[in-house]
This record gives sequence, structure tokens and C-alpha cells, in this order.
Amino acid sequence: MASLDGDDLRDLKRAKVLLENPGIAAKITDLIGTPIEKGIELLPVNWNQKVAEVTQIALQKAVDTAVLTMNEVPGEEASNAWHKLAVATSGGIGGFFGLPALAVELPVSTTIMLRSIADVARSEGEAIGSPDAKIACIEVFALGGPSTRDDATETGYIAVRASLATAVSEATAHLAREGLAQEGAPALLRLIIQVAERFSIQVSQKAAAQAIPALGAVGGALINTLFIDHFQNIACGHFIVRRLERKYGRDLVADTYGHA
Repeated sequence: MASLDGDDLRDLKRAKVLLENPGIAAKITDLIGTPIEKGIELLPVNWNQKVAEVTQIALQKAVDTAVLTMNEVPGEEASNAWHKLAVATSGGIGGFFGLPALAVELPVSTTIMLRSIADVARSEGEAIGSPDAKIACIEVFALGGPSTRDDATETGYIAVRASLATAVSEATAHLAREGLAQEGAPALLRLIIQVAERFSIQVSQKAAAQAIPALGAVGGALINTLFIDHFQNIACGHFIVRRLERKYGRDLVADTYGHA
């Protein structure tokens, strides 16, 4: 039977650790020493709907801008520290002004994060100019945590990718034909809606933490730094897996991942 060589198997095991890690809520709780539920109690009654709307808008704006600025040269080391600093700055502003600033801060943070995700992708050999790589960058936001509709069998990395496969395939085909200029194109919009459904859970947890009055601007910056670090790790794992899939095929990597 075909199998991954030693270095590649180690890379896959590292990717699995990054991808199957504790959710952002647990990480934020560890950072601030206060359960997320305390912040949720302080949020307005309709906050879930508001966060869902803001998240979808943020992703749409990020898709239109972030990936277009990427250097096409694959393989260079990702600039994670620079992106963390930029997101921390926007998080500090959001933390200072509180929940009302989310609609302004989140599109900025999400665009920077998508740019960072694309940077990680490039460092793992992705050709960022290709539609497939661009869609894979957007996909990362769906891999950072569960959806409200998930059950115990749908939360793992391989399962989430399978659930997105049709939307990813259709969006990639559209991007190859039309590029990013077609705003609101149905195939891209369907993918963004599916991704936003998952991403909004993490955004809600971030908003809950930033709603805690004692945190303020410094807390907002720390939470945003943790937020981008979480998605940089997810991106690293995701693009390691994709690099190995290009070498060994998706089925062998998926099977090995399950036993890694």
C-alpha cells in the first residue's frame, strides 16, 4: 500500500494537531480568565442576528480585496507577526468603542486575516493567483470551529471540508470563469453564506469577550491577536494537508489523517 514518507507523515500529524485544536472560546477564556458566558449575558437581545449580518458582510468585503494584494511567488515564509500587529490594532479600537464598533472593526480585521491566510497558503506552495487557492483561503474561516447545526460526526476537519465540497467546487468554477469582479454571483455567495454561518460562531464568542467592560482597548487587542493566531494555525494545518494532497492524492491523505 502507498503511504506517506517520514517527513510528510510528521507534517500531517502536526497539521492534525493544529486543525483539531480547542475552539476559540476555550482559548479566550484561558486568556481573560473569565468564562465567555459572562460576556454573552452583557450582549443585546438581538446580537446573534446582528453578528451573523456583520460576519457575512465582512467576508464579502474581504473576498473582494484581500487576496488581490498577494505576492504571486510561492514558498516564501508567511508574515504572521505583521498581520497579528495589524489585527491587534483594529481590535484595540473595537475594544475601546465596544460592540457598536463591530460592524466597522470586523470587516477590517477579516480582510487582514484573509490576507494572512493567503500568505500562509503561499508559504505552503499554493499559487495564490489560482481560483482553487483563493477559494481554499476563504474555506479556512469555516474550519475554525463548529456550526450551530453540527452534530458530533460533523465537527472534524475532514467532515467539514466534505460538507463544503459542493459549494467550494461551484465557487472555484465560477471564479475561474468570471474572476472576483462579479459581486453577488450566486456560486460565490452560497459559499460565503455557508462559511459565514460557521465563522459567525467564533465572531460571536469574540464579541462576547469584548463586551466585558473591564477589558477595554487592551483586552480587545489581545483578543484579536488570539483570534488571528487561531486562524493562522488553522490555515497552516489546512495548507499542509493540501500540499500533501497534491503529492499523494486526497483519499490517501484523508485516510492517513484519520489514523494519525
